[in-house]
Amino acid sequence: MRLQRAALKEAGCRRTFEEKVSGVKRDRPELARMLDQLRDDDVVVVTRLDRLARSTRDLLDIAEKLNEIGAGLSSLAEPWADTTSPAGRMVLTVFAGMAEFERELIHQRTSHGRNAARERGVRFGRPPKLTADQRTLAVRLIAEGKSVREAAGLLNCHPATLYRALPAADLSPD
Repeated sequence: MRLQRAALKEAGCRRTFEEKVSGVKRDRPELARMLDQLRDDDVVVVTRLDRLARSTRDLLDIAEKLNEIGAGLSSLAEPWADTTSPAGRMVLTVFAGMAEFERELIHQRTSHGRNAARERGVRFGRPPKLTADQRTLAVRLIAEGKSVREAAGLLNCHPATLYRALPAADLSPD
């Protein structure tokens, strides 16, 4: 920490913000405080990018917030990551494009995987509360004059579960 503070002071930084918790955590109060205090044309200087963000996605999100504020980002250890210069903005734009491309590939692969699983008969989501036999029994109980509430009590489920599980035609006694 002392070396980082010294490097930032030598770079001309007037204010420093230090997290007391790991940067891996999403709740980072000092980062939020810094973002709240930034103004147009301010520059956030970090000793290394991994001191600011733990992933490319996190870095790009922070860089986007800085851009919205009108502030820049500069890293002492990675001179290519300087959004105050056209070259640095281009590099971060390329990174953002690669991250978006990666997200699209992941989405496409998972979508294909889900479709293939559905074709194999895999069901997604929570398992049904009632089995087919229980639904048949519920229809029979209601046809014999039991109310939906009574049938639900016998099946140990909520009446709303029966309403969702059975078509409206099965819920009216004949």
